Amino acid sequence: MPRETILTAESSEAPSIDLGHQVVGHPVEDHQVGGAQPEARSLTPADPSPVDDLALRPRRLRDIVGQRDVCERVQIAVEAAARRREPLGHVLLDGPPGLGKTTFATCIPRELDVSLQIASGAALAAPKDLLPYLTNAEEGSVLFIDEIHRLPKAVEEFMYPAMEDFRVDITLGEGVNARTVNLKLRPMTIIGATTRSGLLSAPLRDRFPVREHLDFYSIAELTRIVTINAKKLGLPIVEEAAQRIATASRGTPRIANNRLRWVRDYAQSRADGEATISVTDDALAMLGVDQRGLDPQDRKYMETILRVFHGGPAGVEAIAHTMNLAVDTLTDEVEPFLLRSELVVRTPRGRKLTPKAYEHLGQSPPDEPSAPGPRLF
Repeated sequence: MPRETILTAESSEAPSIDLGHQVVGHPVEDHQVGGAQPEARSLTPADPSPVDDLALRPRRLRDIVGQRDVCERVQIAVEAAARRREPLGHVLLDGPPGLGKTTFATCIPRELDVSLQIASGAALAAPKDLLPYLTNAEEGSVLFIDEIHRLPKAVEEFMYPAMEDFRVDITLGEGVNARTVNLKLRPMTIIGATTRSGLLSAPLRDRFPVREHLDFYSIAELTRIVTINAKKLGLPIVEEAAQRIATASRGTPRIANNRLRWVRDYAQSRADGEATISVTDDALAMLGVDQRGLDPQDRKYMETILRVFHGGPAGVEAIAHTMNLAVDTLTDEVEPFLLRSELVVRTPRGRKLTPKAYEHLGQSPPDEPSAPGPRLF
């Protein structure tokens, strides 16, 4: 069964905005609430729409704000491959969700002027599911596999010869009548993205010559992203309001975009359509997000440790049962940002609030017990 190519080499370039000496694609012109509805179109990187999530993605590596070291290294690899007229080496991108792994994967084929196919690791349950992507790949094209750590072992091992020698071995028939057919593939590039690189096997990791880790963004970088995307969304915003949204975005552009969309909705519904500081503060307050980026569930987590367990230490299972939540919800969704913000620490005895957490909750930290003095006998 053939797979439709998501991005082709003939994809047209979108017009650009010159915003503060930085070129950004996909401007929004005369987009107003209550206007004519746009014609329904397929969601592809080559065919962006101002109301789609993909409209807020940069189209070129030069347009990406933040991750400059990663951009520079990837740009060098892309330019060298283009000069040699060879396929780019396989690329592995890892990092927390929402930091731009998919953005990099869609920008790279545009830099190479090649086609792009997109697959999901969870959807490739057997080698036969991956085979159409490999056989339909064009010369030098890119196959992007999201959440590549979820590939089954059989599919992972099926990829090894395809990544190294650009061939696959297909077994036809069963028993003594079975025979193996060696199928040559056109040279291509596989880009893998994962949020849990530790789950990848060593043989698979070693087959990616280009490995990059994406880290969290600074407040200045997120402010720049919010300013650019606000113009794409047709939302007038002051710099202080953009910085306020960036501060409450947990260092993640995806969360910043979600906060920005909510501020736009609030401004257009409850105000005059402009994101001022007061409008932004009111919108974030209605959402329950404070200036540290904590939502109601984060504060409830800290308040439970403070009220029930007297600041800790407390086991995560006891906290989860007290809050009537699953343990995975706390460990995967709530705790990472609190730990990174140094509001909570993990001790051998359990979770414990830090002095920063007490200050954020408006409480005084307890006095640390003094060490016992020396004993004579």
